[in-house]
Amino acid sequence: MTKDKKNQPDHYAPIDIKPEDFRKLGHQVIDQITHFLETLPKRGVTLGEKPTDIRKLLGNLPLPQEGTPSDMLLTDVTNLIIEHSLYNGHPCFWGYITSSAAPIGALGDLVAAAVNPNVGAWLLSPVASEIESQTIDWIAQLIGYPTPCAGLLVSGGNMANFVGFLVARCMKANWDIRIHGLKNSEKQLTVYVSQETHTWIQKATDLFGLGTESIRWIPVDKQLQMDPRALEAHIKSDRKNGFYPFLVVGTAGTVGNGAIDPLSEISDICKNNELWFHVDGAYGAPAAVLPEATPQLKALSEADSLAVDPHKWLYTPLEAGCILVRNPQYLIETFSFHPEYYNFDQIDDDAQINYYEFGPQNSRGFRALKVWLGLRQVGRKGYIQMIRKDIELAKLLYQNLYPKFEYHHLSIQTSRSPK
Repeated sequence: MTKDKKNQPDHYAPIDIKPEDFRKLGHQVIDQITHFLETLPKRGVTLGEKPTDIRKLLGNLPLPQEGTPSDMLLTDVTNLIIEHSLYNGHPCFWGYITSSAAPIGALGDLVAAAVNPNVGAWLLSPVASEIESQTIDWIAQLIGYPTPCAGLLVSGGNMANFVGFLVARCMKANWDIRIHGLKNSEKQLTVYVSQETHTWIQKATDLFGLGTESIRWIPVDKQLQMDPRALEAHIKSDRKNGFYPFLVVGTAGTVGNGAIDPLSEISDICKNNELWFHVDGAYGAPAAVLPEATPQLKALSEADSLAVDPHKWLYTPLEAGCILVRNPQYLIETFSFHPEYYNFDQIDDDAQINYYEFGPQNSRGFRALKVWLGLRQVGRKGYIQMIRKDIELAKLLYQNLYPKFEYHHLSIQTSRSPK
């Protein structure tokens, strides 16, 4: 960036970068990223630095008064991030359920950020809204969830499950909970989950007014799966004692053990008791694409709502969570408001998707692009190949670590610890 301000046009802003400089900077950054990806397997997973070490690198500096040339900034920050991060895409990273980021997704994020559509309203993001809609449909098709359905991309599993929780609360309350809130209920709303369920359920009951005492932790069997008989008994007992059951959560791949709850049995219990059936498939749902996946896993198709995390087993860069809801109208009934300053009326009679009506966000980034690109690049067959290979590698690791223990392939349960 030139410092000769006499030659700069009147509309110049300090944050502008000239086209020729932007092109040069872009090539420079891509070269650095390419080198990083090429050399990643030869690096350590992490340097194991302490917080004080990282803070020293940044320096305890005040907000700069003067700007820094863009080329210098990008060189420095790219090196800083590459050299001082934990690499969850490293071949030896086994710590958490985070996938290696697909390179095409990284490039997709660059394109999305450059155009910067606000995927809150169709008028503000025509093609981005349609790509997100197609992405939702493709994710559902991939894992066997019935279409047409509705959904949206969110930051991750917590937010996807939160949306499902809020839709369930709105649809199953027998009063207008959006107007009157929880004060109109004489009975405590209750939710039913297995003892292995992720902590998002505690956050949800806390944040959305029920309190953690509303959670019923259902016992699990020897396979760490929810006990359907105990579930039925708890629902029956709670109703007898004046509580208001509304939601049952089944898990398709628990974080600790990869266990799959008996989803079909839970679905039947929900239907018989008129409860909302939500499945947390953030971890394991993509494995339902496998032809050999068990009926127990494929029963996630019976859920009223389903959480999936593309940034786990679809190899999408963070952040990318997804919520699917069987009935599109339920999302609108849960989240839509129409103030006068929302001038997003339909164009003629041509239906359009305004995602601010589908979830808690108004301003939304274009998360769907990187997921859509991955689905197009790989296709169903590619995901089957990769997920199948992951399971076989996990099986091989298990057999080598614990040769005395027989491997039981229940569904996607490849991370079970021996007893």
